[in-house]
Amino acid sequence: MTNQETTKSGIAIKGTRDGLLVTLGEGRLSDLLAELAERLGRTASFFKGGNVSLQVGQRELSVAELEGIKALLSQNGVSLWAVLTTSPTTWAAARNLGLETRAEPFAEPSLPQDAKQGILVQRTLRSGQIIQHPGHIVIIGDVNPGAEVVAGGNIVVWGKLRGMVHAGAMGDDSAMVCALSLAPTQLRIGNHIARPPEGGEKSSAMPEVAQVKEGKIVVEAWR
Repeated sequence: MTNQETTKSGIAIKGTRDGLLVTLGEGRLSDLLAELAERLGRTASFFKGGNVSLQVGQRELSVAELEGIKALLSQNGVSLWAVLTTSPTTWAAARNLGLETRAEPFAEPSLPQDAKQGILVQRTLRSGQIIQHPGHIVIIGDVNPGAEVVAGGNIVVWGKLRGMVHAGAMGDDSAMVCALSLAPTQLRIGNHIARPPEGGEKSSAMPEVAQVKEGKIVVEAWR
């Protein structure tokens, strides 16, 4: 599918190699979703079984609103898997629902300047706890196995890092992960992923930094 449809309501639906790209333009969200439901229902057999990337630009959407959109799409036989946005609020909500926040081959959303500020977390993260922020994250404490940290920028852990981390989560391969003890169960930077070596948890007697070099994640002494 390569055709694109547009309506006065500001909705565009485009077929891509990855599925459907649905763009929400200007207008009230309720009106846009009503139009989207009508169009999907009108051509249900054409769209059925497709995966949807939702492009919303700067529109701020909450977790509840994204859940509503996801449910609407599901009722019409398609699945929401990614959200393209330049809004930190929408980005965080999408990550909270486990949705991807980028979809090739479309342009990478960029963070507004005020969203690149960091946050400081002064506690240990235990299994099941999740910290997400579109800027940098600094943690004074440990990140235990089963905990998760997702940042649009760098991640610095002043303690033991043994959970899951994703720095540069909006596609920034220049982001870094630093820790006094770097032994994550999974480490992601931008679009790259690394797992600990087989045979158990790696330990180091010195602080380390992980960053992308020549297309792969490299761990070095943190000096």
